[in-house]
Amino acid sequence: MFAIIGGTGLTQLSNLDVSRRQVVRTPYGEASGPLTFGAIRGVPVVFLARHGYGHTIAPHQVNYRANLWALKEQGVGDVVSVVSVGGIRADLGPGRIVVPHQIIDYTCGRMSTFFENEAPVKHIDFTEPYTGELRSRLLAAAKACGEAAVDGAVYAATQGPRLETAAEIDRLERDGADIVGMTGMPEAALAREIELAYAAIAVVVNHAAGRGASARGIRLREIDEVLKDAAGRVRKIIEGLVAA
Repeated sequence: MFAIIGGTGLTQLSNLDVSRRQVVRTPYGEASGPLTFGAIRGVPVVFLARHGYGHTIAPHQVNYRANLWALKEQGVGDVVSVVSVGGIRADLGPGRIVVPHQIIDYTCGRMSTFFENEAPVKHIDFTEPYTGELRSRLLAAAKACGEAAVDGAVYAATQGPRLETAAEIDRLERDGADIVGMTGMPEAALAREIELAYAAIAVVVNHAAGRGASARGIRLREIDEVLKDAAGRVRKIIEGLVAA
C-alpha cells in the first residue's frame, strides 16, 4: 500500500476517495494526526499530514518515529514524502518540482532512530538515502502526466523553524546542497530502518536566502501562491504513480 506524507501546502489529497480515518497509537507516541485511508483510481492509499491537519506542528517537533511506525503497522510498503524547499542552485527557482537523490543532515536533537538501547548496536546502509526504484517511478509518473520534474538534487535538512541566513545558505552551497528544507531528516533514515521504500517530491517555493528574488529577504506571502499552484501538479504526479 502507498502512503503519502504531506508537508506544508499539502494537508489533504483532493483526489483521494476517503473511506475512513483512524487514530493510530504507537510505542513512540501519537502520529501527527489520524491516518486518512482511501483510494486513488481504485488503488489503496493512506495519507498523513506531517505538520498536523491544521499545520500546527513545527518541523523540529514532528514525531517522525510515530508517523513512520504507524504507517508500517498499517501495511504500508511505499512512502512518498511531499516537502517544500528553498532553491539554492540557480536553476531551481520557485515552482520547480524536484525528486532529490541525496541528503545532508544539519538537524540536531531529534529522535532519529528506532535502534535505542539495543545490543549489539545496529547500523543501516544509508549510502543512497532514497529508494532508487521508487524515485524512478516518480520521475516516470511525472513524465507521463506532462509535469516537468528535475531528476536529482542534494537536500540540506536544517533544524528550523526559522529560515536560514544568507551566510548559512552560502555554507550549504559550498557543502554541495542544491535545495534546503526542514523535514527530510530523520524521516528518510527512519524509513530505511524499518524497511519502507521512501522517496520525496520537493516543491521549490522560494529562492533560498541571499539568492535570486530572496537576495534581500524572503517574501513569505508569495510562498503560499507558489504552493497553491504546485499542489495540483503534485497530486497529478502522485495519481500517475499510484495508477501505473
